[in-house]
Amino acid sequence: MLTLRPSLERGYADHGWLKSFHSFSFAGYFDPAHMGWGNLRVINEDRIAPETGFGTHGHQDMEIISYVLSGNLAHQDSMGNVKGIPPGDVQRMSAGTGVKHSEFNHAQGEETHFLQIWIEPNQRGVTPSYEQKTVAPQSKRGALALIASPMPSGDAVKIHADASLYAGLFDGEEQASLVLNPARKAYVFLIRGALNANGQNLQAGDALLLAEESQLNLSQGQDAEVLVFDLAP
Repeated sequence: MLTLRPSLERGYADHGWLKSFHSFSFAGYFDPAHMGWGNLRVINEDRIAPETGFGTHGHQDMEIISYVLSGNLAHQDSMGNVKGIPPGDVQRMSAGTGVKHSEFNHAQGEETHFLQIWIEPNQRGVTPSYEQKTVAPQSKRGALALIASPMPSGDAVKIHADASLYAGLFDGEEQASLVLNPARKAYVFLIRGALNANGQNLQAGDALLLAEESQLNLSQGQDAEVLVFDLAP
């Protein structure tokens, strides 16, 4: 089963300093038909204005991944981490028993554009932790590179969740396939460009929800950057 979710059907919030598209119900956006997919709970596409950001706030029992597209995201948390997250890096924070953090764009005249992703954990009450890795562009070129997993390898970060996250870059004749378990769910989110996924033509911001599918095929990319989630049912 394939379900296309067009970009313009997402929720949208404009707070002045923050402009955000919500793939699933979040904060002031509520849509009972889009509460999540499998154990994927949040994909917010955020744009933070220069010299602004999220003040200190708390999270608990959630796996939170930041994927920066442009600019730089400054992160500080109650675990003592003070980091800058540039494009190409994947950052994971396991909130576990509770953590507080802030996220800012300290640049002058440059917007920070990033994806904030929440995945429900399969272990509650873990000790909060932080991890950040750089994923080389060449590993994503014409392929699906593993960037987050409960059993990570290479440049992937470890998450306490029954899910795996892949990233890929596709253009021209480049294509890739991913074997899926039909008993699980999958989610394709196109960050930029255009791409064909299992016969569905996607544009930037579009998503494809998959259930009872045995394979994902990606092709016909036009300067495409994509995230693919393998998710619990």
